[in-house]
Amino acid sequence: QSFFQRFLLWADALDPLLLLKSSNEIKRTRLLIQTNEKTQSEPIQNNQTRQAFLLSLSSVHPDTDKIIPVLFRPPAFMPITLPLVVVSSVQNQAKHSFFWQFVFHTYTAAFTLINGNGTPKAEEYSLYQKQIFLGLGAVSYSAIVGALPLTFVNRYALKSSLMQLVVKKLLPAPLLGLTSAFTVAMVRSPEFDNGIEVMDRNGKVIGVSKKAGEKAVMETALSRAVLFGTTFFLPEVLMYCVHRARLVKNPRAFGPVRMFVTMSVLAGMLPVSFSMFPQCGEINRADLEPEILSSTEETEFFYNRGI
Repeated sequence: QSFFQRFLLWADALDPLLLLKSSNEIKRTRLLIQTNEKTQSEPIQNNQTRQAFLLSLSSVHPDTDKIIPVLFRPPAFMPITLPLVVVSSVQNQAKHSFFWQFVFHTYTAAFTLINGNGTPKAEEYSLYQKQIFLGLGAVSYSAIVGALPLTFVNRYALKSSLMQLVVKKLLPAPLLGLTSAFTVAMVRSPEFDNGIEVMDRNGKVIGVSKKAGEKAVMETALSRAVLFGTTFFLPEVLMYCVHRARLVKNPRAFGPVRMFVTMSVLAGMLPVSFSMFPQCGEINRADLEPEILSSTEETEFFYNRGI
């Protein structure tokens, strides 16, 4: 699929109304897809099967075939992260900023873990420990880094307009983008430590590849950095333009306008982020480990990138 095709697909699959579907209805849609043996491109020809495919895409993990908990399904991502992004962007106290960013990164870390590749099995207690340890460490580190500029400014009473511009307008976007990517990389690190399954064009599992795992994690981390970096940066630019053009006369209206702008940017960037790379990722033969290549003559291999 092209980027535009993936964008249109995710724009439909991120409909919050899909969260209202029951588990029984989701299971029925999965059965419909499996019965008709449809591929990702064929459901478009049939509206009923297309709707079933969208519900499956938004509700079922492609590796484990299990229904994703409601709060961590893709359609729930924007309604939950939006207020956290808005609240984090207006904090002036370092401790408040730390708290809200800690909550924000905790949710995104859990979302990333649940929607990652399903190959690394959490059956061993040691893997559970590692995932919890890395997740808490990444979330804590990201929240500290996000609150550090405010801590520095408040402690040393740096009130100049230039410093306020840098700390409150310029730094938050790259910091949130980098910390979001860092959280993804840490939480999903078992995927490039242990590898993920790669398949041939017919869906047959060929082997487990660490290089495919690294590619999947890095692509997802980059897409998450673009998502939240842009969501923090673009509203600041747009609100600056609104202020200079005097489009809002009442100062009290700036808050609601800012929230609307942030919501619009996040709503537009979310399908863009999910569509940057195919969820069914592709890796060439030359990029795989020799032990995998010895069992097949295929030249192209596929894997679940996760979101």
